[in-house]
Amino acid sequence: MNGHRVVVHDRGRDLTGVVHEGEAWAAAARRTVASLHADPVPVDLSGEVKQFAVDHDNRIAVRAMTRGDLPDVTRWRQSEHIRRWWAAEGEPTQERIEARYGPCIDGMRPTRMWVAEVNGRSVGFVQDYRVGDYPDYAMLGPDPDAVGVDYALCEEWSGRGLGARVLWAWMARARQRFPAATTYFAAPDHRNAASLRMLAKAGFTEGVWFDEPKEDGSVDTVVGCSLDVPRVLG
Repeated sequence: MNGHRVVVHDRGRDLTGVVHEGEAWAAAARRTVASLHADPVPVDLSGEVKQFAVDHDNRIAVRAMTRGDLPDVTRWRQSEHIRRWWAAEGEPTQERIEARYGPCIDGMRPTRMWVAEVNGRSVGFVQDYRVGDYPDYAMLGPDPDAVGVDYALCEEWSGRGLGARVLWAWMARARQRFPAATTYFAAPDHRNAASLRMLAKAGFTEGVWFDEPKEDGSVDTVVGCSLDVPRVLG
């Protein structure tokens, strides 16, 4: 075994197991609850004990964004909860949001846009891209073949422990779209403690800090966080 234990929480029960040699954490969690025919989701993967849960109440999914979602995206981006971390992109007016995300939705840029849903209700967005498709950014990151990801949950749905679940749902799609990718990569602002904690819970590991030039000429210090796809997801 590789030294990790797995605990799956299910309606007051704690099902325990171990991660076998060469086994992914997600696979160990599924094996631990095999009799339940359930797919465990992450609670906190940052410690030696990898904690998952069986969620019987919430269905979390990501779907492709459409132009009909842009009013919601504008509203989310205008909230102070999100605005502070995206300020370098300028005032998030409807026109700017359409100009930025419309071409991505239409497939004209490498970045793809997704909407996160909880029980069918839109709660935030995710964007992904192959790091190497943005050469200036690829020079800063550790792996040009990694899949980069950015994300935001609207204020009324933040702080509920759903962030790692949203990323987990996104990963299920990313594995189909980028089957050869072995690394997922995110680089939140070093001051964004909530985002860094959420990434850790989802299985990301903090790496190097680097200065990232922004569109308005400013520079933000960000933390490169990587997820080892074979180790975490299999």
